[in-house]
Amino acid sequence: MQIEQLIQTIAIAAIPVLFAITLHEAAHGYVARHFGDMTAYQQGRISLNPIRHIDPVGTILLPILTLLMGGILFGWAKPVPVNFAALRRPKQDMLWVALAGPLANLFMALLWAMLGKLALILSANYFADPLLKMAQIGIQINVILMILNLLPLPPLDGGRVAVSLLPHRQASILERVEPYGIFILIALAISPVLRWVLGPPVIWLWQLINSIFGL
Repeated sequence: MQIEQLIQTIAIAAIPVLFAITLHEAAHGYVARHFGDMTAYQQGRISLNPIRHIDPVGTILLPILTLLMGGILFGWAKPVPVNFAALRRPKQDMLWVALAGPLANLFMALLWAMLGKLALILSANYFADPLLKMAQIGIQINVILMILNLLPLPPLDGGRVAVSLLPHRQASILERVEPYGIFILIALAISPVLRWVLGPPVIWLWQLINSIFGL
């Protein structure tokens, strides 16, 4: 990828990536506050200000590297702190706090699809082509983040969902995996396994959204 093309791609991708990661984390904090945990609110993390959520590696370096390498575009932000013990019904409410992030990504993917449709309608406009490219990246990053975070591996959101739904004994066993979860995820990302696992559902949902909106 040429330098000029890379800079253009980064400029177009920056807004979708920042929104995808920022709203994902803010959604966790907002729902946690709704169910009684004020930790994220007290630390100022229920915010749409990307600076409060940026992780230098996960939010900046990793997305740029994946763009350069032509791999699956994804990243992460600083996790919003949630004290699950402070929730009114910790085990049950954990489900909704965990699902808030992926659902926020689904919502954003649909919004970007609407913007993509608008860009097609305004195809003669000078801004239509950059807007369409931005919308396509917005759909892509949000679909990938949604599917990735639904993997049943703590500390991912899917792991929290599984802990919430499993009986106490099985949930306790799964919770013990959490300290090693990030290392397992990195190992999967380095190997082709993560692409094998994420590929089919990501492609299916991506194609479904594109077909619904005629993109």
